[in-house]
Amino acid sequence: MLFNSYIFVFLFLPLALMGWYGLNRIGQRKAALVFLTGMSLWFYGYFNAAYLLLIVGSILGNYLLSLILQSLTAYNDKRGRVNKPAEYIVLICGLLLNLGLLFYFKYYDFFIENVNMIFKADHTLKHILLPLGISFFTFQQLSYIADRSLGRSEHYGLIEYSAFVTFFPQLIAGPIVLHSELIPQFMSDEHRFNADGFYDGMVTFVLGLSKKVLLADGFAIVANYGFDTSLYLDTFSAVAVMMAYFLELYFDFSGYSDMAVGLGLMFGIRLPENFNSPYKAATLKELWTRWHMTLTRFMTTYVYIPLGGSRRGKVRMLLNVFIVFMLSGLWHGAAWTYVVWGICTGLIVIWDSLKLVKLPHKIGVIVTDITFTLLLIPFRSTSLAQAGEIFADLLKGWRGNLPKLADHIASQFPELYLPGQITMRLLPGREPMVNTVWLLLFLMLGVFILTRKNVAQIRESYRERRGLAIVTVILFVYCVISFSQVSTFIYFNF
Repeated sequence: MLFNSYIFVFLFLPLALMGWYGLNRIGQRKAALVFLTGMSLWFYGYFNAAYLLLIVGSILGNYLLSLILQSLTAYNDKRGRVNKPAEYIVLICGLLLNLGLLFYFKYYDFFIENVNMIFKADHTLKHILLPLGISFFTFQQLSYIADRSLGRSEHYGLIEYSAFVTFFPQLIAGPIVLHSELIPQFMSDEHRFNADGFYDGMVTFVLGLSKKVLLADGFAIVANYGFDTSLYLDTFSAVAVMMAYFLELYFDFSGYSDMAVGLGLMFGIRLPENFNSPYKAATLKELWTRWHMTLTRFMTTYVYIPLGGSRRGKVRMLLNVFIVFMLSGLWHGAAWTYVVWGICTGLIVIWDSLKLVKLPHKIGVIVTDITFTLLLIPFRSTSLAQAGEIFADLLKGWRGNLPKLADHIASQFPELYLPGQITMRLLPGREPMVNTVWLLLFLMLGVFILTRKNVAQIRESYRERRGLAIVTVILFVYCVISFSQVSTFIYFNF
């Protein structure tokens, strides 16, 4: 189920809110959690009911491991000793269970393809359909089992644990929430309706929805057409396409994260912020402390620090950074394009860590955004060959392709995108120059919005102002009208 759909906004969400607050109002906290888990499973299984077997099996498998750890703790307490080897065996089982599922569903075909290529073999590919959100709920459970095995977390009830894994706002595309952030909130008896919290949640949700529906989906038209016709771009059209994807990726994923945080607030649950104006960062290293912050936190806590972090000298620290970004590339997808993206990103972050060159802040921001945009070429490309085509396009100079690109995009907007319908009425005709100006203005609008306050800052600074409520209502109506062409989120693929 999508946040930007009629069934979610007008059926699922009202039912979920009424059931959650209704049951909590009469003091049925556990029943409310069971209800919320059931609704979250409906949300998850809406696209494909077969996904439910995977997520339920994953939950039960990890919970069983936690029960085993609980029994070991009780046994050790009774005997007055510590049995660390047994706990490490459980940790290894947890790694095998979670990473094994992730490998099978996400990386099996990629692995077999490369085995076939290297050894000239002919092993059959399974063409496995990637389950939604598997990277996200796998990492959440992996962090829980790791913390349990290392004695950093207590054992929770199955009801609370299931609600933690399945909580629908963050289930499919994050943020990656830790058990210590979510389960204590579910265990609290204070879940009465709070008007201020609900208002903050509504504002955050609608602003995130607006990012997705009114901005990201529009930039997607430009980016998708550009990558589909990458052989026919020149320097200026390729720059326009990459700017569009640079903006689409940000507004799509940050929009989802804002909606997740907003939905959590509507239920009285605080989820961690996932973005902090990353395109305002002055280095790529800083950008990754602001972009997908919960993934960065996970990689730091459960990969970088166990590898030794910065405790074993500078060379080892830089190697650990490189490993983290290479794994981050693989996390995003089973393709060499993602591996190359992760390697290149890691090398540039290492360069930033060495601090050999320090640019003025504003120049650093511009250089960082340009660098990030160039790195997105392999990230978005379907193959390394296409990535090479895009890089070649950037060097072609002017060949008149930008007006052709703009003309095609303008022909798509009236059918796909409400702002396009309005724009076409304000700027009648499809003359290439008019459409080119329109396309460039649209791209500049996205850049301008990125320089404004982020959603968290807006929510805090305008909490007491009626004007924001009016703008929120207008944006919500505008988004609902634009639901006619519902699109999925980019990070659903990861």
